[in-house]
Formats: sequence, C-alpha cells, structure tokens
Amino acid sequence: MKAVLIPGDGIGREIVGSVTRLSEALGTGIEWETYEAGAEYAAETGALLQPGLEQAVTASGWALKGPTATPIGGGFRSVNVMLRQMFTTYANLRPVQSVPGVVTRYSDVDLVIVRENTEDLYKGIEYMVTDDIANGVKLITREASERICRFAFDYARKNGRKKVTCIHKANIQKLTDGLFLRSFRKVAEEYPELEANDVIIDAFCMKLVQDPAQFDVLVAPNLYGDIISDLCAGLVGGLGFAPSANIGDTVRIYEAVHGSAPDIAGQNKANPTALLLAFGMMLRDLGMADKAARLEEAIFAVLREGKTVTADVGGQASTTAFTEAVAARL
Repeated sequence: MKAVLIPGDGIGREIVGSVTRLSEALGTGIEWETYEAGAEYAAETGALLQPGLEQAVTASGWALKGPTATPIGGGFRSVNVMLRQMFTTYANLRPVQSVPGVVTRYSDVDLVIVRENTEDLYKGIEYMVTDDIANGVKLITREASERICRFAFDYARKNGRKKVTCIHKANIQKLTDGLFLRSFRKVAEEYPELEANDVIIDAFCMKLVQDPAQFDVLVAPNLYGDIISDLCAGLVGGLGFAPSANIGDTVRIYEAVHGSAPDIAGQNKANPTALLLAFGMMLRDLGMADKAARLEEAIFAVLREGKTVTADVGGQASTTAFTEAVAARL
C-alpha cells in the first residue's frame, strides 16, 4: 500500500528517517511517497505545500508527518491547522500512557485526549478592529461538537474504556462552551453503559496533576484539547513520548505532538519515540496490530535498558543509534 510521508521542518527529516527504517525492519510493505511542507520548504519555494501533496494524501488516505514550524505573532498560518482543515480530519486523537523506562512522578497514567480539530479559535478568524484592538472569533458549531463527542464515546466503547469527561469553560463562555457542553450531554445519552461527566478547564488542570487516574477519555474543544494534551504529556516524560492521529472520514494523518526543535535540528540528537508511537497507531489502524505491538515492545525494551537512549531521557545516544537499537530488538 501507499502512504504519504511529510518530513516537515527542523528535526522532522531525522525522526521520519527512523520511521522508514523501522517500517522496513518490520516488513510492513508500505510504499512511502515523500512530499514537502512547512517553513523550510516555503523559504525555498514561497509555497507551504509541495504541489501534488493534497492529491496524493486524498488518493491514499494515509499520511505520516514530521513536525512543522509556525512563526509566532505573524507570518503564515500553521501548516498543521491547514492540513487538518484541508482534509477535514475533525478528530485529533492523543493517547498518553506511562512509558516503561521513563521515570516520572506517576507510573500508571493511561489517558486518551480527543480534541476537536476543525474550529474554535484555531479557525483563524481574527481581525484588527482599530490599530489598537484585535478581535478573534471563537467558532463552535453543534454539528462539529456532536461529531467529536460521538467520536469520543465510540472510541471509549470500542476500546473498553469506562468514562468520558468533557473539558470546558461553560461557566464563563456560556454560548460557545455552553453549546459544546450541551452537545456532549445529548450524545452521552446514546451511551448509557459509559460514565459521563464534565469538568471546568482550570479545575481539571488541578485535578489532573493531583491524580490522573481519576480520568479516562477526555473530550474538548480545539484550544483546550491542545493545552491539556501537552499537560498530560508532561505526566509521562514530555512531548517526546506523545503521539497523535488526525482522523477524518477518508483521511488519517499521524504525527508527534511536539514541534520541530530547530535548536537540535541536523545534529542527530532528537528522540524519535513520539513519531514512532504515532506510526504504531497508524499500523493498528491499517490492521497490522501485531507489527504495532512488536514495534512498541522493542521501543520500550530499549528505553527500559537505558543504554542507548537520547539526551532528553538522560542518555547520550544519537537518533540513529536509538533507531538501530530498536531495529536490533525487532
């Protein structure tokens, strides 16, 4: 089968190389079609996406993407957001689990964040009212809210989860978050076997760091989902262990949650674990659960051993050395 590979910016090309190396070692049979996107490609060509990328992703329905850089306070819009809206990958699935060999305050974290991926403030509707006043529109629709909540409950049902929690700020954002919360409660009625509750975003952050075990599946509007998934990643060692999938009706794009890390780009220092775990998610969705399990077991074995790990987890190994250690385990 064919899948699109998007190296992205910064460390992207290095960690994407880990994926292709281990894909070959696993014998997945995936034929990768590489297309460029991001700030580095834009600097060279003036375009954010390589011509043909949209058609290739549409044709295959599968893509794996390295991190892309987004300028702060100006410049072009996020390539991540552009791709999510282009292919209507409305659900951003971000599992967060304790990683063997990575010592943190908690050892039993097992959470899944389901983030609405197409609207909210990330819609990018903002404008200058005057030279001194900027306004941004927080767009929340019933259709998108019910769709993402149903996705969260479906995921919980199919994966043996027990509870779905809605994260919101409906006490202040009474219309926008209020609509999201009402949509959640309506959809929850269709899943009587699952526990459903809701928590205000600021209270949730406190409760999460006190005891993450009280939560299971979390569903949230776009901005809150982005923030809490980084917070959850911090519970298991950081963004280097946080994979994600952008899921739509016809297209799925897999990526690490972390950014392009330009400070270490080109130095063969990056930890590829997050993108490799995202690749594992992709393999499961492709019906290769056995290969995904082998990949994850190999990664965790190398991390547990601790001899060939990257600097972010206290080692001195290069990206290549870590990848080869995982390949040897396979």
